[in-house]
Amino acid sequence: MASSSSSPPARRSVFDAAYIRAEFDAAGISPTFIPTIWKYVLQNPRCSDLDGVPSLSAAAYALLRNKFRPTTSTLTAAAESKDRTTTKLLIRLQNGESVEAVIMRYDSRLGKYDGKTRPGGVRSTLCVSSQVGCKMGCRFCATGTMGFKSNLSSGEIVEQLVHATRYSQIRNIVFMGMGEPLNNYTALVEAIQVLTGFPFQISPKRVTVSTVGIIHSINKFNNDLPNINLAVSLHAPDQDIRCHIMPAARAFPLAKLMNALQSYQNASKQTIFIEYIMLDGVNDQEEHAHKLGKLLENFKAVVNLIPFNPIGSASTFKTSSDQSIKKFQKVLRGIYSIRTTVRQEMGQDIAGACGQLVVSLPDERSAGGATLLSDIEDLRI
Repeated sequence: MASSSSSPPARRSVFDAAYIRAEFDAAGISPTFIPTIWKYVLQNPRCSDLDGVPSLSAAAYALLRNKFRPTTSTLTAAAESKDRTTTKLLIRLQNGESVEAVIMRYDSRLGKYDGKTRPGGVRSTLCVSSQVGCKMGCRFCATGTMGFKSNLSSGEIVEQLVHATRYSQIRNIVFMGMGEPLNNYTALVEAIQVLTGFPFQISPKRVTVSTVGIIHSINKFNNDLPNINLAVSLHAPDQDIRCHIMPAARAFPLAKLMNALQSYQNASKQTIFIEYIMLDGVNDQEEHAHKLGKLLENFKAVVNLIPFNPIGSASTFKTSSDQSIKKFQKVLRGIYSIRTTVRQEMGQDIAGACGQLVVSLPDERSAGGATLLSDIEDLRI
């Protein structure tokens, strides 16, 4: 008789919240113990089993051994920028694919507020991925060249924070890594609910989700994720330019997108963050600034101008000049009274800046001064 070649089902991450709750419920185990398990893994990110979790029943330990792992992803490598403000993490998933997450450190004391030095010190933001690759195909984004491969589970999203805590205390989370977050909506909502609850306790006001404009998901965003910041990758003030640089925009007409954003803002009372990549001669002229100002004049919005980051020799785009960016900003601020910032680019030397994530780490000899950290055990918080 031939023996079965089927392998046992892969164990799931304890951070897959809906799954672990369902399994506990089916086994008659109180779900109130689940945050205790999460706290244990967060405090012991290198643990290989869950036997050390305190005060569980014998049935709970048995269930955890059979069906769960502390983390299903592995931190395989990291690169640190030469100015040590940015660390890019390469994380291998259970299915063999990899994603990147980026830690960005800001020293709040370097800025001024009301003429005075800001209080505090170094604050870290974690840029997380929600998918392997992306199906949006934005022409200025390296991730888009990968195509779409798979969605991350909610646990795999949360695990990026678990891995990052080995390097820095994370204060803010932005869903601006690989993938379109609203195309993985159920996992996104579940992950954020975990991240803003015990034991992570990230303030909802410090979580930002970026989208190219998935209208049907924007329509339910406020109900499912109240107080979470919404950032929209607009990148152009009219539909023709948007479709040219963002092919997926054809499915989300600009007029309908702006109507959805108006409804969202009316209900949520939240400021909307507009991301606008500056492409030389494409969308960075004064006429484009006026169009954008008129498009946003009835919104409470902050526009973040993003200097284009090179994504390889195949790209046909060039970065806007500093002069063009300043003129663009002056129009939005001076004529339309729209708060406008210019993004401080971090991690370019390790391809960890906006639009550069494509599952790679720079070679140590050609990383522009970056330090390649292939042995994760050499790093400490």
